[in-house]
Amino acid sequence: MHDVRKKLTDCFRVVFPSLPAASIPNASVATVPAWDSVAAINLLQVVEEEFQKEVDIARLAELDSFESLAKYLSGGTT
Repeated sequence: MHDVRKKLTDCFRVVFPSLPAASIPNASVATVPAWDSVAAINLLQVVEEEFQKEVDIARLAELDSFESLAKYLSGGTT
């Protein structure tokens, strides 16, 4: 899980470069003003590339935070 979180943090840094590193683990649609629909798609693309895993676009609404993405990528459910 630690490796997932580290790689996911790197993904967030790419999509949200102005987001402070300390804020990334708590990042969500509600806490990051720049996280709009375009940013959500960009984040999923970066995640897919980094993790070499296709993300189900139908789950986009559920994957609305760092934690939900980390859980999803670790094989858990959101």
